[in-house]
Amino acid sequence: MQRRAHPDAFGPHGATALAKRIAPYRMGLGTDSAEPLATDVELTALLGIQDLHRHDPHTLWRRGTGPGRLRVPIAVGADGRPVELDIKESAQGGTGPHGMLIGATGSGKSELLRTLVLALALTNSSETLNFVLVDFKGGATFLGLDELPHVSAVITNLADEAALVSRMQDALHGELIRRQELLRAAGNHTSALEYEKARAAGSPLAPLPSLFVVVDEFSELLAAHREFMELFVMIGRLGRSLGVHLLLASQRLDEGRMHQLESHLSYRIGLRTFSAMESRGVLGVPDAYELPPAPGSGFLKSGVDALTRFRAAYVSGPYRHRRGGAGQARAAGQTVPWTDGYVVPRAVPDPPDPDPEGEGDDESLLSVAVGRLLGAGPPAHQVWLPPLDLPPALDQVLPPLTPDPELGLTTVGWPDRGRLRIPVGIVDRPFDQVRDLLTVDLSGVGGHIAIAGGPQSGKSTMVRTVLAALALTHTPREVQFYCLDFGGGTLAGLDGLPHMSGVAARLDAERVSRTIAEVNSLLAAREKFFLERGIDSMATYRRRRTAGEFADHEHGDVFLVIDGWSTVRQDYDRHIASFGSIAARGLNYGVHLIVTTARWVELPSAVRDQAGTHLELRMGDPMDSEIDIRRAATVPRVPGRGLTREGKLHYLTALPRIDGGERADDLGEGVAGLADAIAESWPGPAAPRVRMLPTELPVSALPAPEGDFKVPLGLEEEELATVRHDFAESPHMVVIGDTESGKTNLLRLTARAIMRRYSPAEARIMVVDYRRELVEAIPDEYRLGHAVSIDALRDLVDGAARAVRTRVPGPDITPARMRLADRWSGPRLFILVDDYDMVGSGPMNAPFDPLLDQLALGWEVGLHMVVARAATGAGRAMGDHLIRRLQEVNTPTLLLSCPPSEGYVVGNAKGRLLPPGRAIRIARRRTVQVQTAFIGDGEG
Repeated sequence: MQRRAHPDAFGPHGATALAKRIAPYRMGLGTDSAEPLATDVELTALLGIQDLHRHDPHTLWRRGTGPGRLRVPIAVGADGRPVELDIKESAQGGTGPHGMLIGATGSGKSELLRTLVLALALTNSSETLNFVLVDFKGGATFLGLDELPHVSAVITNLADEAALVSRMQDALHGELIRRQELLRAAGNHTSALEYEKARAAGSPLAPLPSLFVVVDEFSELLAAHREFMELFVMIGRLGRSLGVHLLLASQRLDEGRMHQLESHLSYRIGLRTFSAMESRGVLGVPDAYELPPAPGSGFLKSGVDALTRFRAAYVSGPYRHRRGGAGQARAAGQTVPWTDGYVVPRAVPDPPDPDPEGEGDDESLLSVAVGRLLGAGPPAHQVWLPPLDLPPALDQVLPPLTPDPELGLTTVGWPDRGRLRIPVGIVDRPFDQVRDLLTVDLSGVGGHIAIAGGPQSGKSTMVRTVLAALALTHTPREVQFYCLDFGGGTLAGLDGLPHMSGVAARLDAERVSRTIAEVNSLLAAREKFFLERGIDSMATYRRRRTAGEFADHEHGDVFLVIDGWSTVRQDYDRHIASFGSIAARGLNYGVHLIVTTARWVELPSAVRDQAGTHLELRMGDPMDSEIDIRRAATVPRVPGRGLTREGKLHYLTALPRIDGGERADDLGEGVAGLADAIAESWPGPAAPRVRMLPTELPVSALPAPEGDFKVPLGLEEEELATVRHDFAESPHMVVIGDTESGKTNLLRLTARAIMRRYSPAEARIMVVDYRRELVEAIPDEYRLGHAVSIDALRDLVDGAARAVRTRVPGPDITPARMRLADRWSGPRLFILVDDYDMVGSGPMNAPFDPLLDQLALGWEVGLHMVVARAATGAGRAMGDHLIRRLQEVNTPTLLLSCPPSEGYVVGNAKGRLLPPGRAIRIARRRTVQVQTAFIGDGEG
């Protein structure tokens, strides 16, 4: 601190010499703190800069070494001499590294902070001094200073972004640790001063500039985030040896929170305060409260020295430079004789400056000075990286993409290409002052992915990013995608990828079922193949396939994507067991799950626990977080933002596009462009598409009946193989369906199979057909009778019952002969019942009761029934004598289209609206959807 000297100290001519030196800044010397000081002073005048436009920054930087390092004039004292602030250690001749500034609204606090920062920047190189400028509220205090090469960080508007406060704390704490590690690595230096001495002596060390941390509105910061006091105390304790200086500024003083920092503060600056008590808290005297309202008036207190009254210099006003006679005339006009009394300032008007360059400029002094400093020194080490705001595109997190004649559009230089390790975003590491890639490794235990996040948190976008990254780093022969798009149709944009086997929407129930069936079929086939070939793991299969083996295998690693687990729970809960099975067994055979959910608890444990890769976005309720409830509350409401499980760090998902775009509103175009670019560059065959059941299957496509009597009915959805009804194993069949759903067609199909398998002597058909729709389907030689009324039906059933009873095996028949047809003579009897609901039921109208006892031994006695009825009231009809007895002997049921309003029809199977001929085959061991064959005219 530069102190005022007595006139006698300058010798016989001391008074004259001192008067000439302070003449431009001559002010009143009254002792009353309320007495105003003279006019404002530009910072350039204190620094001796004549023409800032032509100023060479290195001029002052060379002078700002040694004792002059970190010492700058910031104001003019009551004696007209410059008031300097020296933030070096007291052992180096300074006032100390840490201080506090308190000033009420309108006192000039923000201007003084700008003056101090700019003065230090003009007198110290960015290689020796860096700044971290923090403004908790507003952000205008340090406006324009962020372009200085000295600035390591400008952090503003923390009051509006709570997440940034914790991020700043990590950044400053990380900077302290980084400096400690630098000192340790350089030879266990105990302080930054020793480090700089070793560097000046020629040691090849990286620069370690002093770091000046300026925090505006720190009282507001501590009121909202009490934990920050620990960081300030740490800086106060360690900053002296690490070269970190701290200045805390605020409008008010909160003495209750400042007691921990008292011992670390070496200087205090008090501008005009709101109360005398606050002035006492800062300076020990109430004088700051009595200061005039002119901005910039204040006191400086350093150690036990007396208070120094000052008027701060300014940097925000318009910059004006004077030359030649103009400057001399102003200095001469302010020259006054030396006396020991009060001198009234003389207001002398500025003489006109003939030089047009001396007229006022539109630029402020600060902007001109910052412009001169741009590029003058090396850029500061970035303590604070910009927050995660704009998401990167995939081409920004991947190495350069280029078309390859064999691999298609892929990465160049990505070391994990083809290894199921992909980047999906960027991770913010403020403590380490870097950003890392967020990568997922799907080759091992992390092969299943579970993504959780609240509404509009970016779950579907993250799924598309994962698939796009896999497509850009793997060929369609290496990975294939099967997608269930329950998240709003966003995955449809990727359907053009050559890696895509199919995308099924929520309303397309058939495609959903087929997609799941394809994956299950692949898993079963691969499990059998691994066993037969002695393949011990998926890693071995990948290696051997890459070497050229298994060339006929179309699938590599298969990904089943379920975007929207809540839809699975509501509409497709019958498939939950399949998903659990895939999660448990799939990774061993290269089948992966990617699941999104709104809450972790919605996922069944069979899926959640098997998913080794958990990606958590912003949760709808932080209480739903499985990582950290408190940290989850700090995730901003920005799509794509989330927390990592390791380290609980914030991340931002990359966008699934390769056009460099950072906007999400046109993401659909970017996704489509990505899919088109990959498809155009791929020279080989695309991934096999999901096979669908045909909407109409001609009967000519079915094979002939085989075995004892296996009737081909159509194709089943899981394997798209022929589904057969084995009358030897299940002698009867029940058909339930709505009008025009295909019931009568199925009876015709059964009759056709009977006549192709048996001769009239081996099989006869009894028809119960009140509507007479089967009259032409069965020739006379096969027809045992055609009942169109209840009386005719009773006669036919009574005769058939008497004949069947004669075939019941006696006690002398061994088990081996039970199923042999040579025990009895005569043809097999097939009873085809159409529209059974028209026949009627009840104890007074039960025409089939004589046959009920023989239904269990249907094959053994040559009795087979195929009963078809309408869907209306089918659930209640399960209590009918005949239907209930057929169910008791494990008769399979074909459930054709049935209104969902019928509820549960058979067991836990609900009615569904299906195309004609489509049915759910419900058997004891298996339930599967089938498409029955259609018999056209003339094909009977």
